[in-house]
Amino acid sequence: MAQNNQNGKMSREEAGRKGGEATARNHDREFYQEIGHEGGEARSDRSSQGDGNDNGKMSREEAGRKGGEARARQRDN
Repeated sequence: MAQNNQNGKMSREEAGRKGGEATARNHDREFYQEIGHEGGEARSDRSSQGDGNDNGKMSREEAGRKGGEARARQRDN
């Protein structure tokens, strides 16, 4: 299973799986929480700088707010 390519080398999928399993063995929950937090901050920084990667889409926060407001208006009518 580890040698999925014709040349006897490990596939990228297999290498990624093995790397992920090794990382999981070597790190605890706090590690994953910290890197998740750092990634969120980095993404937030890019968004606030207007990196142009939003493709004209609104944020989930904005979509939720607008949806809630629309639903409230429906209930009022």
